[in-house]
Amino acid sequence: MFASDMNPARDAGRVTTAGTVLFPIQFTWPHGGRSVFLSGSFNRWTELVPMSQVEGCPNVFQAVYAVPLGCHEYKFFVDGEWRHDERQPHKTVEYGIVNTFDAIPIHAEVPLVHPRSEILNNMEVDNGLMHRVSAVTLNQAMPRISEEDVTASRHRIAVYLQAHTAYELLPESGKVVALDVALPVKQAFHILSEQGIPLAPLWDFRKGKFVGVITASDFILILRELVNNRSNLTEEELETHSIAAWKEGKAYLNGQVDGHGRPIPKELIYAGPSENLKDVALKILQSGVAIVPIIHLEDGLFPQLLHLASLAGILKCICRYVKHCPSSLPILQLPIYAIPLGTWVPRIGESSSRPFAMLRLTASLSSALDMLVEGTFPVLDIMALAKGRAYTHNLNEMTVHQALQLGLDSNPPYGTRSQRCQMCLRTDTLLKVMEQLANPGVRRLVIVEAGSNRVEGITSLTDIFRFLLG
Repeated sequence: MFASDMNPARDAGRVTTAGTVLFPIQFTWPHGGRSVFLSGSFNRWTELVPMSQVEGCPNVFQAVYAVPLGCHEYKFFVDGEWRHDERQPHKTVEYGIVNTFDAIPIHAEVPLVHPRSEILNNMEVDNGLMHRVSAVTLNQAMPRISEEDVTASRHRIAVYLQAHTAYELLPESGKVVALDVALPVKQAFHILSEQGIPLAPLWDFRKGKFVGVITASDFILILRELVNNRSNLTEEELETHSIAAWKEGKAYLNGQVDGHGRPIPKELIYAGPSENLKDVALKILQSGVAIVPIIHLEDGLFPQLLHLASLAGILKCICRYVKHCPSSLPILQLPIYAIPLGTWVPRIGESSSRPFAMLRLTASLSSALDMLVEGTFPVLDIMALAKGRAYTHNLNEMTVHQALQLGLDSNPPYGTRSQRCQMCLRTDTLLKVMEQLANPGVRRLVIVEAGSNRVEGITSLTDIFRFLLG
């Protein structure tokens, strides 16, 4: 009577031979059981769709099934007994109580994830997500907001940023690490790793000014060059190869030379303490850098490095401001899937306008480095490889898992350790996501499905500011 070899989502999001458009719907049974199946009017009650137990939530079962538009009835077959979920819409019909839902087209819908898609393993995750949402509702309404409200909210935030200066980002106490360009590359990367920072401004004593920044991207490029040249850099070479020499070589590598073949020095992007926060944020966005040094310049004196401004620091200021007036900024109460914010895994049968890059733990570190260079992804874990002396290994043979393990073995200063993988839910509000991203060291959030932790997308500080600043 029931088919046993069905593929519930094989036609999801496509047009069948009969001309019917099917849409993937996620069904959830949150009441436990040993074996759980699904059936309904969408398959004429002739098939039992097996439901999978959600990892980490033994009482929750889920399945994705492609249904046509219209009103549907369904029930769950749990341990040999027909049951309905009282938490979901239901009604009484001639053959008992059934759950109901309407499949209607919704614009700006976020992508759904295939139930068999892989999830991130062997990583530290925020297990608190498991308890924030119970079952996923079938008819989750798409929140609406007018264009006028969006414009008004953006305007208020822009006015706030323009009224406050970079000087207000300075903490009451703290330190800023700057490095001499004459310092050996090896020592520089070890300092960054030991201090738990991904970058540092560069000071040139000969010129008497700050001339640039050394970042995790520089370390990635050095590792990549080792792979391309098929040779391991010796300890002695790293000890003598200065930051200045590397920066010059990097200019040749990128073709940044003048008509005489001399490297063209890259101008340092910085901000003064009196510049407003909106201009500082736009400098970071437009230049594609992670930080902008706040430097005080005064005639006849050496420049003073006051602070390293980042989008996270500016976002923290915004979060403090909006706490006093959340009702006047309606966009902050929108769930991120309704905006939508970030990059999402493409729904079944569709391509993505923005590439969603993933790597298996068994992939080589060299392939990961290629992806990081070509995609300009911000990465902090890469600095742990300096402490782990990854440059002495064959990077084509080292896997991503082994590289991550080096990061786990390298304890941050003062015995602190933050979670490597920070996560959020698609139903989290924009304000909640902003508060998470405002925390130190958090540059992006992996958007996961409640309960199963299946990856649905990723959002970053850059995504937030591009949306807020329009």
